[in-house]
Amino acid sequence: MTERRHQEKSSEKQDEASPTDTGEASQDQKAAMMPETADSPSKGDDSQSKIGKAPEKASPQETGTTDAAAKAKAAAAAKQKAAAAKRPVRRKKKEEPLEPSPKQPWLDQLVKQIDTTFGKNTVEESYINRPNDHLPSLVIKNERWREVARFLHDEENLAFDYLQNLSGVDYEEHMEGVYHLYSLNKRHALCVRVKTERENPQIPSVSEIWSGANWNEREAFDLLGIRFTDHPDLRRILMSDDWVGYPLRKDYEPYDGEV
Repeated sequence: MTERRHQEKSSEKQDEASPTDTGEASQDQKAAMMPETADSPSKGDDSQSKIGKAPEKASPQETGTTDAAAKAKAAAAAKQKAAAAKRPVRRKKKEEPLEPSPKQPWLDQLVKQIDTTFGKNTVEESYINRPNDHLPSLVIKNERWREVARFLHDEENLAFDYLQNLSGVDYEEHMEGVYHLYSLNKRHALCVRVKTERENPQIPSVSEIWSGANWNEREAFDLLGIRFTDHPDLRRILMSDDWVGYPLRKDYEPYDGEV
């Protein structure tokens, strides 16, 4: 009896210490009982990280939106193409040849008269300046200019006794003296251009033929550096005598450019 009671007491103590009976679980049991979360590693994580995630399929709504945008774009392009096809094609008008200038015969006769007097190639070019009231224009060889100027002034049927204007022009490749002549008696006008090189520009002076050329030539010298050979008093007329450079030349750099 005594031994049996002793065994019963031992089994009661073991039952009290059993975690199953008391409701307490071991650490391994707790871990096994806990549900897997997104942060907890799973058995398939290693294989997924090595293989890579499968591409996500677009939802039906997204697919429908993309198709609608593509259809709208195609419809707009078709509409634009149809509108372009309806537009009338503008054809360039054929350039009809210009009617001869009423002053062309007079210019042709003048060129012939100069060639007969001074030889061919004295007139380098002749043309009608239509925008300027069909103004007859000549380009005279530089070294023959003074002789031709005297001829234009003294010849009875020409009688260009008035120099309306004389100006210099810098064309970068070369320079020119431009003379606008008028006959008070004959009532006709003429433009004469004389070319000169840019590095050492020189044109024969005509101040002894038309006295009004005196100051005009000085102005062209002052602002462009064109030297008019045989001018009686070629010096600056606008800028001071110690001025550096020629203000109307294309390559002119002002001394006080930063001011």
